[in-house]
Amino acid sequence: MPTTIHVPFVDLRAQHDALAPEIERAVRQVFERGDFILGAAVDAFEHEFAAYHDVRHAIGVGTGLDAIEIALRAHGIGPGDEVITAANTFIATVLAILAVGARPVLVDADAERYTIDPAALSAAITSRTRAIVPVHLFGQPVDVDGVLAIARRYNLLVVEDAAQAHGARYNGQRVGGFGHAAAFSFYPSKNLGAYGDGGMIVTNDNETAQKLRLLRNYGQRAKYAHSIAGTNSRLDTVQAAILRVKLPHLDEWNAARRRHAARYEELIEATFGVDRPVRTPGLVAAHVYHQYVVRVPDRDRVRAGLAADGIETQVYYPIPLHLQPCFANLGYKPGDLPEAERASREALALPLYPELPEEALQSLDFFLQKGDDPVILLDRVAKMVKRKTSQHRISNGSSG
Repeated sequence: MPTTIHVPFVDLRAQHDALAPEIERAVRQVFERGDFILGAAVDAFEHEFAAYHDVRHAIGVGTGLDAIEIALRAHGIGPGDEVITAANTFIATVLAILAVGARPVLVDADAERYTIDPAALSAAITSRTRAIVPVHLFGQPVDVDGVLAIARRYNLLVVEDAAQAHGARYNGQRVGGFGHAAAFSFYPSKNLGAYGDGGMIVTNDNETAQKLRLLRNYGQRAKYAHSIAGTNSRLDTVQAAILRVKLPHLDEWNAARRRHAARYEELIEATFGVDRPVRTPGLVAAHVYHQYVVRVPDRDRVRAGLAADGIETQVYYPIPLHLQPCFANLGYKPGDLPEAERASREALALPLYPELPEEALQSLDFFLQKGDDPVILLDRVAKMVKRKTSQHRISNGSSG
C-alpha cells in the first residue's frame, strides 16, 4: 500500500535547518551576555529593521497586537473615539482598537485586493472618527493613495497594519512608512518570523518614537522613574537575536514566494483558461505573498478533498469580523459587508513558503482539460504538487 505523503501548509523546520548554526550562535551569545531584557540584540535589530524599511525609528514590542495598541495609545486614541479598519482581517487588529477603549468601525474589502476598500471609507466616517488602520493583507499592500487621500481630507491618524507584509512595496516604497506609524508581527509563520511572539512599531516621528519606548516599558525614563502609565510589552532579546540572523534573507525569501506564486498562476491559467471559476491574486510586483489565496466555488468541498490526500490548506477568514459572536455588540448583521462575506465563503490558501521545492511547481505539465469541475481540477493540481514534493524529499533523504 503506498505511503501517504504529507504536504504541509508551511514548513518552519526547513527554514531553521538552513540557518541553524547561525541562529544557535546568536542565541548562545545572548546567554553568555545575560542581557535578556532589552539587550544589545534588540537595539541592533531595531536599527537594522528601521533601515530596511526606510524609516527613522523601530521599537520592538511583545506582539503584533501590542504594536497596534501601543501605536494608537501613543497618538492619544481612546474612549469615545472611532477607528476604521477592515472586516476581512485577523481579530488582533480589532482587539487592539478595543484595548485602547475606542470603537472599531468595520468596512468592506476591495473585491480584487482583499484589502480595505477606500471607496467605503468616506461613508464610515463620523464626527467621532479619529484614525484608520489599513491592513496590508496576505502580503498585498492596500491602495495606499486612496487611504491617505481620505485620511488627509478628514485629518485622520493612519496606523498601518503590516503584520503580513514584511518587505512589501507600494510605488517603490516599502510599507510601514506611509502612515503616522506601522505595526509588524513576528509570529513564527510570517515572512519574517521569530521562534515565538514578537512585534515592532515603526515611525518617522521623533516624539512619537520616544513615547512608544516609554509605553512599552512601564512608562519609565529611568529605572523606577515612571513619567507616564505604560505597559510591559518588550521584544525578547533572544527573539531579536534570531530575527537579526533572518532579516538579511528576507528579500530572497520574498522573491522565492513570488516565484512560487507565479507558477501557481501559470498552472491555474493553463488549467482553467481565461474565464476560469478559480480567482487568483494575480502577479503583483510589490506583493510578498505571505499567503497565496484563491477564491473557488464550493471551497469547503475542495478543502476536504485536498485534506483527504494529505495536502494542507487554510481559510482566511472563515467568519468575517463583523459577524464574529464576540463583536455582536457592534451591531453588524449578515449582508452588511458583502465582499468580506463572499471572501469568507470562497477564499482558500494553498501551500506556499520559500522552501517549497521548486520541482513541485516548475515541472508541472499543463495537460489538464478545460471545462472540468474546478474541484476535480484543483485536486489534480495539488496532487501534482504533492507528487513533486515527495520526489524532492526522497532525493534529499528527508521524510515526514
